[in-house]
Amino acid sequence: MTVATEHDQVLQELRQADKLLLTTHENPDGDALGSLLAMHRMLEQLGKDSLMFMSPDEFPLPWEYRGFSFDGLVGAPPADVSERTVVFLDCGNIDRMPVDFLQEDGLHILNIDHHHDNTRFGTVNLVCPIASCTAEIVWRLSKELDVEITPGIADALYVGLVTDTGRFMYENTSADAHRMAAELIEAGVQPHQVYRRLWEDLPFRRLQLLQRALASVERHDDGAITIAHLVKRDYEETGALETDSEGVVDHMRAVEGTRVAVLVRELLSEDREGMRKVSLRATDGSVDVSKVARAFGGGGHPQAAGFSTAVPYPELVEGLRAQVRQQLYG
Repeated sequence: MTVATEHDQVLQELRQADKLLLTTHENPDGDALGSLLAMHRMLEQLGKDSLMFMSPDEFPLPWEYRGFSFDGLVGAPPADVSERTVVFLDCGNIDRMPVDFLQEDGLHILNIDHHHDNTRFGTVNLVCPIASCTAEIVWRLSKELDVEITPGIADALYVGLVTDTGRFMYENTSADAHRMAAELIEAGVQPHQVYRRLWEDLPFRRLQLLQRALASVERHDDGAITIAHLVKRDYEETGALETDSEGVVDHMRAVEGTRVAVLVRELLSEDREGMRKVSLRATDGSVDVSKVARAFGGGGHPQAAGFSTAVPYPELVEGLRAQVRQQLYG
């Protein structure tokens, strides 16, 4: 089935469905949250009975997303879930939403995403890897659905756009991404205010955590890999939350000669004892970090990916080096 046909089929599903339940992946980022909220507000504008689901474990959200208002959010399966069309947004694999009721057989699922390695787990799949972000796909759907892009919808879509394109710096930044930005600004987005909310005006503990990360930096293979490592003690002594590590890996990415930037952080919850979250960023097209992540059971984009693992830190570093060397040198 072509993307054009998938696009039409998803439009038909959205027009015909009266009751919908929207969700995204665990540990949601700006594109996940922005796409989720924008789609919800679009459907409400169309008179639909729309609910959003996120696990209570996801809260508090990262500091930069505190301005989002999630009216219509539920943290448990609604009683009529079997009657609702379930819409997954920005979720490349259904296992990235590890909630039992959303993985049961018989659900009618619309899968709307831009990850190139999406497993097409939906009843209907709209997967467009050339889109800069899932928010771009939602923006295109809004035009077909004749939805008014209100300031609230525009803000949510713009957050998805600027976070997934790295403030228009990543290779997925296209001419269409800039056209989308222009339309959203015309609809009421104030870029400086969004920038301040996302990347400035942050709590001091974030700077303290960044200090710890920078002090841990290692470089391997003539600087091709730049790694920072955060342990539980770093969080305890700074009073930081897990979500305060957002953006740290981009500092590794900025170092001269780096092909792959890595942040390894220990997870804090007792039920994740011994687990580490690994965030990967590529600086050019020489390494596809989604392939590296998939080797460890994760996934993502060629430029940005991640995974969780119980592999001890020294072995993990050697495994990452081997994966990167394989792509660089064969």
